[in-house]
Amino acid sequence: MGQKYFGTDGIRGEVGEYPMTPDFALRLGWAAGRVLLRRLNERSGDDVRGARPCVVIGKDTRLSGYMFESALEAGFASAGVDVLLVGPLATPGIAYLARTFRALAGVVISASHNPFADNGVKFFSHHGQKLDDALEAEIEAELDEPLACVASDKLGRARRVESASGRYIEFCKSTARLANGGLRGLSLVVDCANGATYQTAPEVFRELGATVHVIGNTPDGLNINQECGSTHPANLAAEVRRRGADAGIALDGDGDRCIMIDASGAVVDGDQLLYVIAEERRRAGELRGPVVGTLMSNLGLALALEARGVEFERARVGDRYVFERLQERGGIIGGESSGHLLCLDRATTGDGTVSALQVLTAMCDRGEPLSSLVAPVEKCPQTLINVRVGRGAAEALMQDDVVAQAVSEVEATLGGDGRVLLRPSGTEPLLRVMVEGRDGEAVERHARRLADVVDQRAAV
Repeated sequence: MGQKYFGTDGIRGEVGEYPMTPDFALRLGWAAGRVLLRRLNERSGDDVRGARPCVVIGKDTRLSGYMFESALEAGFASAGVDVLLVGPLATPGIAYLARTFRALAGVVISASHNPFADNGVKFFSHHGQKLDDALEAEIEAELDEPLACVASDKLGRARRVESASGRYIEFCKSTARLANGGLRGLSLVVDCANGATYQTAPEVFRELGATVHVIGNTPDGLNINQECGSTHPANLAAEVRRRGADAGIALDGDGDRCIMIDASGAVVDGDQLLYVIAEERRRAGELRGPVVGTLMSNLGLALALEARGVEFERARVGDRYVFERLQERGGIIGGESSGHLLCLDRATTGDGTVSALQVLTAMCDRGEPLSSLVAPVEKCPQTLINVRVGRGAAEALMQDDVVAQAVSEVEATLGGDGRVLLRPSGTEPLLRVMVEGRDGEAVERHARRLADVVDQRAAV
């Protein structure tokens, strides 16, 4: 059974609509603080900082982040937990700082790739990994308890950490195994999605020697992900072509995703980047375990890896499920088509800047353009259509007899040359309809037909 508030990537929703309200955020901070302190007392050993347990709170550039930051700060303080405020910083940066400061947890205020009107809260453990289901369930149970402050002399304190960005920049740079020349000679265009990486990502690439041009780096609180970033790469592609750059890097609003643009302006998605990183590790003799994708990963990725003798597995959609499978199988490389990639030999969670650095390292080491590195991945046409449905309705629609019959008919038509996947979004009220096959026109036609059926049944 799923959690009441926590989805596949924390708690998320429209600002002002429950649970994304300031009163809920205050209670969430209090409940999480109580649970984390209780867990601390149960743990053997002392791997958190000193006698004053703390959490690290960061955010992206949404206007509502100020409100939720203050509410969470008050909640944690009322539970007796100190708060380290780092301001706008990439989600993986918070995961890194949670480990660095030996904090109880890292807390991120972000709705990732969603529009500015949404926001969310997600947590990382003191190991820099996403919380497990059991701990999220414990926090949800605590939310039902009456809120009570600790004694006045036990209240938490808050302070701002001015060195957070610099620390994270140095961490990102350390993950690139570059020769002495670094990235010198490379011309890059970086799209920061007007989000959390607008200060850090360009500096990482510049300090490693690249010539960097930046777009999507003027956040105003409302323009995060707006016609920019990894979900809208058209402007970046045009800028790469205009400047004659070697590559473009598109991050999302909270900086945990990355897609790229090659020198011709073609989009290079997460499946293709995953292949490049896995192949680089294989060539270096560093690849361990299978490469893990998801149910949405393109068949072309699986075939390209198989041709290199690399085992490929699929997990449920969501980076947490990719992470779990990698842990189970002893793997280090995995990810999603969206560009949420895991390089567990470099970082504990998905990091768009770190992922881009792994690809740029491959370009430099092999002296080849990005287009050549991704050429072995011959992608099968795949159409994904998001159908907006009522909250909580996606699961029921997947079991609907009319929808099921339509899916069966398409699968019969595709035969062994394609597949159909319906899945609910873990972050939005959407049912995602995906069809994959060898004939692009047929794939699109089948996907639109299924999306129409889902839309009609959702209206019943």
